[in-house]
Amino acid sequence: MSTRESTRRWLRNAITASAIIAGLWPAGGATAEPLSGVVQDAKGPLPGAMITVQGGDPIHAVTVFSDEQGGFVVPSLPATDSHLRVRRIGWKDLRLEALAAGSGPLELTLERETDPQALAEQLPAHRWFELLTREIEDDKQREQFVRQCTYCHQQGNRATRVPREDWQWDKILSLMARMGAVLPADLRARVPELFRRAYDLDTAVPALLQGRAGDELVAAPSPEVRTAVIEEWELGVRSSMQHDLVFHPDGRAYSVDMTQDQLYRLDPETGVSESFPLPAQGLPLGGVFGGRDQPLPPTANSRQGPHSLQVGPDGAVWVTLALGNQLGRFDPVAGTWTTYPLEEGYYPHTLRFDGQGRIWFTIAGSNHVGRFDPETSRFETLRLPARTWTQAIVLRFLPALMWLAERGDGARMESGDPDFMPVPYGIDVAPDGAIWFSQLNQHRIGRIDPESLDVELLDTPFPAPRRLRFDSSHGLWIPSFSSGKLSRFDVRTREFREWTLPTATEGVETPYALHVDRRTDQVWVCGTNSDTLMRFDPATERFTVFPLPTRVTYTREIDFDEQGRVWTSNSNLPTWQVEGGFPRVLRLDPSPAKAEVAGGSGR
Repeated sequence: MSTRESTRRWLRNAITASAIIAGLWPAGGATAEPLSGVVQDAKGPLPGAMITVQGGDPIHAVTVFSDEQGGFVVPSLPATDSHLRVRRIGWKDLRLEALAAGSGPLELTLERETDPQALAEQLPAHRWFELLTREIEDDKQREQFVRQCTYCHQQGNRATRVPREDWQWDKILSLMARMGAVLPADLRARVPELFRRAYDLDTAVPALLQGRAGDELVAAPSPEVRTAVIEEWELGVRSSMQHDLVFHPDGRAYSVDMTQDQLYRLDPETGVSESFPLPAQGLPLGGVFGGRDQPLPPTANSRQGPHSLQVGPDGAVWVTLALGNQLGRFDPVAGTWTTYPLEEGYYPHTLRFDGQGRIWFTIAGSNHVGRFDPETSRFETLRLPARTWTQAIVLRFLPALMWLAERGDGARMESGDPDFMPVPYGIDVAPDGAIWFSQLNQHRIGRIDPESLDVELLDTPFPAPRRLRFDSSHGLWIPSFSSGKLSRFDVRTREFREWTLPTATEGVETPYALHVDRRTDQVWVCGTNSDTLMRFDPATERFTVFPLPTRVTYTREIDFDEQGRVWTSNSNLPTWQVEGGFPRVLRLDPSPAKAEVAGGSGR
């Protein structure tokens, strides 16, 4: 037997043994051999590389990381004729076509990337976006720019850095304003030049590299990250936007396609997905906002605009229909919809259930919080206090302004005060039953007494609180969307604590949401602008950063299955900016060995 063949056999046996010990592959009864191998470069083993195997139609992808010796095991192949990609920033991507189970062990050699521009373009969006924000001298305007210009998509990714003429920027900014994101007039006028100057390759590439080699630009993932397994499933079409996701106790993930009025259901065990269209109910494109300046991209086909979803006590899936101005109830057994029109307010946003089975939800467009009782089909709408008299008057006259807009007579707002509309956003129920919410543009949080409906408002020491969640005790965890911070608010002492996200120290991070695994009280945070998910351990105050395999992964809501695996969706809008051009939902298993020991599919 040749030395090379002996090495291959030793490698196969060593990786197989490691997989059995780790629980990735059962010791007996396996129907397919996992794909295994080693990743190296000219200097030797390469730890921390992402190995992605994907196949099928729609695509299912499985990603693992190489260990300290460069070894890896992909526990199962998603389909026959799968394709493999190996990626680590600082090295050129390596691709292999038409893989099959048993084709390993593979010896994969990566070539270092030496072209400065190609190396810089490997960096995530948050590293590039900082070049632009440096150009804005005023701190307030810089925060407004970050908050308003990252509502729906990453900033700094390759598609957003494309050089454009002034008239093209005018069209983009007009669409942005119609979708609710406005800039002060003087800042808006500067946008074309800001982008041109910041992303000029002659200055941007040296600023990003600063004379460093590829492996110095982004550190290899930590050893605990390298044990993770990430799976992604394509859902929808190129014009879809998988906005939010929830994991159902029946073992399936549900995701709402906001631009195509669909609810998707994915069975991760079989890979089978189904879609359930929302009834149009005679609404025009844009729903109740369907006037001359209806807030939709040109590829959208949305009248209801499903946005946020939660599983009710009876197993039904409840959805806020932001454009249709309704709540929707989906029966997962019958596959049917029931809708409930709002009695007051515009743009139902995020919803949560309280201990009595009632739905509490923010109404973002009109500064309300709503409560709906599914037993009685009764709404109660609470108008939140306005900060100024001018704000209060505009909000009171909003129905009249909407009436004019529906008839094409509304005035187009191209620029304005980004802080004017309060935008109630995230909402959660405290362990004591109180309701807490955030007001994104007002930089404050609030408490509602569920019995008296009294409202208390508190300014946050950081800007743009977005989707917030309680831990198992008295802590309310809040992401600061425009400052890249994580905060914990103690509802007893009324004290805030803050931590800067590790990705925010590298660039400009925009954490859209977070969720707390109440079994451990560990906090998972969206690295929405950096293609990451982050875990924070309050006991040690330590962050762990999990890089995600798809470039341009705009994460929103986070959920967990019974095994503690983390679910989220990639909802960048427009979807064509996402690598591969299709939206995805993903599952991150941070401890696959523990999941295997726990047993089962998470149902």
